[in-house]
Parts: sequence; structure tokens; C-alpha cells
Amino acid sequence: MHLFVDSLTNVDFSYLHHARGIVGETWLANAALDGALDHQGMVCDFGIVKKTLRNWLDDELDHRLLVPTQSRHIAIKRDGDQLNLEWALTDGTAIAVGGPSQAFALVEAESITAETVARWCVTQLDGVFPTSVDQLTLGFSNEQIDSPFYHYSHGLKKHDGNCQRIAHGHRSRICIDVDGQRSSELETLWAERWEDIYLGTREDLTGESGEGDKVQLHFAYQARQGAFTLSIPASRCEILDCDTTVEQLAQYIADALAKENTGKDITVRAYEGIGKGAVASARR
Repeated sequence: MHLFVDSLTNVDFSYLHHARGIVGETWLANAALDGALDHQGMVCDFGIVKKTLRNWLDDELDHRLLVPTQSRHIAIKRDGDQLNLEWALTDGTAIAVGGPSQAFALVEAESITAETVARWCVTQLDGVFPTSVDQLTLGFSNEQIDSPFYHYSHGLKKHDGNCQRIAHGHRSRICIDVDGQRSSELETLWAERWEDIYLGTREDLTGESGEGDKVQLHFAYQARQGAFTLSIPASRCEILDCDTTVEQLAQYIADALAKENTGKDITVRAYEGIGKGAVASARR
């Protein structure tokens, strides 16, 4: 017997890619269970399936940095509960990330894809369901977006929850209106500007090194979960003079567009992953 749960939940996270760098991502999770019927005539109660998988995905994937531990591009050092990673990029630069172990998911794979992460999750979930379940299949997919979108990563040190982790992110759509009319041109410009971007807060910037196209930006902060650090090429980062909450990102975009479009009403609807976000307006 085959039991399925589509769009069980969604997870927001970032992952390391050899060419793209730190990539903010949002996936929908779908699950299927095969097995015999129990005394209730069920493979497994839907309530158990939903609760078990949602809780595990929330704890082990959501708002973490996914690291492919079998990649030849990664170097990992552990100091107690602190992890320090260095990730080589195709252009000869590197990204270094440090933080408590709970901020990372160490995926036993050569690269991070929906398929490799799903297989890893299934191995980690072995034995958590009743004996009537013979096999668990997990799949991840993207939200279908027919308008411009971007992938961004960030960290919110003031956040009480897991958003404080310095390298987590989202795949997000953006909607921009100028004088009440949708502007696909401006949406595309911002989608391209923030393609695979790291959004850093200026007060977290501790310095820079290198020169020319090899400049590295260094960020660090202390949050409730621990100490976090990040070193990233400047070309893959945009620095903001505010925290990078979705509310302030929406206002940042609206203010920037208002400066460029004097006398026009700008409205920005910025998403943070799937089905949530903020709306901001500006006029100059």
C-alpha cells in the first residue's frame, strides 16, 4: 500500500555550490510511505507522518547551511561544538563560515541537490516510523514562479530563533508597482541584482582583505546561539545599512527605486520564501 503527502511543508536554507557560492533556497517537501496495513487499516496515521516529518525537517534542515561533506571543495574543522568551513569557488576565491554545529547540515554527498538531500534525509529518518512502514520516499521541489525571483542568503543576529544563523536563505519572488502599474522590467533588474547574493548588515562587517576582484568581506557577530563568522568575496555580497529582515529589505528596494523614479509612487511586495513577506512604499 502506498501513502503520500504532497506539499507537506517547506524549508528555507542555504547551501554551498562550487560556482554559485552560498545559494539561498526554498523547497517544498513531498513524502510517500509504503507498507502493510495495520490494525486500523492504515499504513501510518497521517497525523504521525506530518508531525514527525515536519518536526525533523524544521530541526535538521530549515534555516541551516547545507554542506556537501564528500565534496573535494570543502575543508571542515571542528572545535568542540563550533564548526569552521572553507569552501573553494571556481574563480579561485573561497567562502569561509563559522558557527555552532546546529547552524549546519552536514550532508553526506558530493553536491547539494534535491535528490542527494532527499536520500540523505531518508537515511537519517530510518526507524522513526512504525514497523508497518517498509519504505519512506522523500522528494523536494521548487515553488512554480512565473515572475522574476532571486536567491538570497543572510543572518539576523538579533533574532531569537534560527534566523540568527549567519548563512541561511530563501528563494523569493518580487513584485514592483510604479504608480499602481506592475513593472516587470524593474522586477527583472532586482532579480538579476540579487541573483545568488549574500545580504550583509554593515554593522556586522569587521573588515576586508585582498584587492581588485579578489576583495573579501569579513562579517562576525555574537548571537544567542553562539558566535558566527563569514568571509565572502565582495562581488557576491551587497551591504545594507539596516538589518536584513524582509520588512527592511522591502523598504530598502522601495527607497532605492524612489530615488531613481522621482515623483512616482513605488510599491514593493518582497517575499521571503513561499507565501510570506512584506510590502513597502516610497516616493521622492
